[in-house]
Formats: sequence, C-alpha cells, structure tokens
Amino acid sequence: MKRRDLLKLSLAAGGLAATSVHANDNCSADGTPAQFIPKKAADAKAHENDIEKFPKCPYCGMDRRMFHHARMLVHYSDDLPDGTCSLHCASISLAVNIDREPKAIWVGDNAAAAEIKPLVEVDKATFLIGSKIRGVMSKRSKVAYASEEAARAAQAANGGELGNFDTALLAAYTDMAQDAAMVRKNREERRQRAMMQHKG
Repeated sequence: MKRRDLLKLSLAAGGLAATSVHANDNCSADGTPAQFIPKKAADAKAHENDIEKFPKCPYCGMDRRMFHHARMLVHYSDDLPDGTCSLHCASISLAVNIDREPKAIWVGDNAAAAEIKPLVEVDKATFLIGSKIRGVMSKRSKVAYASEEAARAAQAANGGELGNFDTALLAAYTDMAQDAAMVRKNREERRQRAMMQHKG
C-alpha cells in the first residue's frame, strides 16, 4: 500500500479526520491550515545536524536530544522539515499535513552504538512494536533499527513484534487516543506536584 493511502486510511480508522467533517465536495483550494504548517525554513538537507536545527518537538515541546533514540524527522516535498521527538508526534505531523507529500522520513537508529543515535530512512528500518522497551509518548513502544538482525536480537530480549514503517505508523494511529489521554494525565500530575512543591 502506498504511504499516502495508508495515511488516509489511518486517519479515517482512527477518527482523526475530523477536520474534514465540514468540507464540501469542492475542496480543491483546501490546504493545511496555517497553524499546522511546519514553522522551520525549507532545508534541502534537513537530516544533517537535525538535533541542532530542530532541538524541540513542535507538538509536545520535548527535547529531541534527550529522546534522540526515538526522534523522527519528516521532510516534505517542498523541503519543509518537521523534527519530532517520536513516532507519536510524527504521526500528528503527517495527519495535519495531509496535503503535503513527505519525500523522506527519518528515525533514530537503535542498532547504532553511537551516543546520539544517527538517523536512518524509515523505509530501510525494521520496527520492534509492543516490546518491553519503554515507549516515547506512547504506552506501546515502536523502536526502529537499521539492521534487521539488531531488531531480532532486541525482540529476543524484550518481546514484541517486528514490522516495517507502515505497520508502526498504523500502530501509532491506533494508539493515539489512549496515548494522548496518558500524556495529558501525566502532565497534569506533574503540574499538581509542581504546585504543591511551590506552596511548600
């Protein structure tokens, strides 16, 4: 299945296509609303030094260096880049930019031993889905490996199922409602703790 078709299917299945509820049959002039368009300038080599260029996730504000192993970079065909902390947030980017075709999507390579995981194109990665490895912005982890052998070794140690990027993306959309609720609850608990510490 072509990625664009999968994105459309995922949106419909996950109920994330609410933005199109009021669309009429003549939507040829429609496009991504301005508030969702990636804010960084066009960059033909967005994947080079991506953490320095895109230090914070635009969807949740998380530090991409801290979550270098899970970070992603969506590079759209107009060269607009969207650097995110995780597949969860990358899936939001892909959903709200449905009229923008990604020319490349990158993810941290957990097969690499480097202190900061290098990026690998998602089409060359094997994803371990639902293992004991802790997820980023998601209860069900989706961890990428450039080497299928490394992914299988991680599976043997941690369980889970292997899949390609389309499988991992579909899992991200399937998990979206539960994960958004989890993140919202965790952030509210942190705010409450911070308020109590401030009062104390």
